[in-house]
Amino acid sequence: MDHRALVGLSKRMSLALRHQPAQFGLAPDRAGWVPVEELLAALRIDRADLDAVVAGNDKQRFAVRRGGDGDERIRANQGHSIPVDLELTPCPPPARLYHGTSSAALDSIRASGLHRGGRHHVHLSPDEATARRVGARRAGEPVILTVDAAAMARDGHAFYRSENGVWLTDAVPARYLTG
Repeated sequence: MDHRALVGLSKRMSLALRHQPAQFGLAPDRAGWVPVEELLAALRIDRADLDAVVAGNDKQRFAVRRGGDGDERIRANQGHSIPVDLELTPCPPPARLYHGTSSAALDSIRASGLHRGGRHHVHLSPDEATARRVGARRAGEPVILTVDAAAMARDGHAFYRSENGVWLTDAVPARYLTG
């Protein structure tokens, strides 16, 4: 499968696992896991293509693990718009985190901060390079915002780190942002 096809499949997997599982006949458990075999059947793909997407995704969007019944299960690591409990434990963040966005969104963000929108959390990057890649996906010039995560944590904001290294929090008030 070529790169373009892998990207398309990754987007379909995200839709099926993060946003519209019922459209694909899937019923994730409370933590967002579905049997791999069910996803393969729903998307009409083979295991090699699924493995290529999971292994080749630069953001490690998906996790595969053996379920309690012995079957392999898959879920998206974060970014769900459906209710899921990712079983995340609060942990201390690094002093600074980063958020990539577009210049078009900058005025709104500076006025009201970062909000999760339809997702469970605001997504933050551990380094500027990752944030730049995220920001480049948006229309307009990419902008990297620095989050004073240490000050947020001191002020009582909880942070979580997903399996793929993305930092999550409920919101980032504008006073903690620079850039």
